[in-house]
Amino acid sequence: QSWGKMRVFEGLKFKRASTPIHRLDPRVKFLISCIIFITAVLFNELLPLLVLFLAQLPLILVARVHREWIQSLKGASIFAVMIFVMNLVVGYMSPTSSYTISFSLAMAVRFLVLVASFSSFFLTTSPDDLGLALEESHIPYEFCFAFTTAVRFVPVLANEAQTIVDAQRSRGLELEKGNFMRRVRNYIPILIPLIVSAIRRSLELAEAMESRAFGAKKTRTSLYILRMKSIDYFVAILTFALFFFAVYVRVAMVIPRIENFIP
Repeated sequence: QSWGKMRVFEGLKFKRASTPIHRLDPRVKFLISCIIFITAVLFNELLPLLVLFLAQLPLILVARVHREWIQSLKGASIFAVMIFVMNLVVGYMSPTSSYTISFSLAMAVRFLVLVASFSSFFLTTSPDDLGLALEESHIPYEFCFAFTTAVRFVPVLANEAQTIVDAQRSRGLELEKGNFMRRVRNYIPILIPLIVSAIRRSLELAEAMESRAFGAKKTRTSLYILRMKSIDYFVAILTFALFFFAVYVRVAMVIPRIENFIP
């Protein structure tokens, strides 16, 4: 259970499928994630953040990645609880206001909105398409390769860490017993094999890159070229329209607070 939080990395693992969301241009999907991120930062109220979270559900259901998406949210829930508690404690340490609880809930929901948006992006976008999108955005290939490689290996390392945890527990390692310092020391037999495995994996990757003359030629060509389709333009325009509407709501309208409806 202590490593259940690592389920959040399931949201970074691409799930291959043939759905309208998967077929969207990766640049459009990244635009949607960025717009959700910016919109979530604009609002501090709980109601619009809940709407923003629920608005992602149709996309997840159409993409058929709801199981992995829910797993990532379960892994992130412990951090959301920590954010809620910290904001609640700080709110009561300062002059107490009537919306301390709702503000703390809003910050926790904002974190879940951010995790949910980027989880849906990585679940529906292959690392190859992501690398092509970064290259066509005129980002140097070395940075594109490093980023896509990290995206590929984060779920792999998470699974390997879970395997090490299971192996050490089968040998009698207790992770949940003892005081704080004792628990920290209990994680050393897990971290050391994981770091050694990551270093070994990086060395193997470096040797494979050298054997293929990585970086010998500055100009590269790609087998596939990303092309925006009409549906991509439509989704991008709709995303911008919804974003401008959210900005209008933020600037010109009074957003009701949840605590106003509670006696």
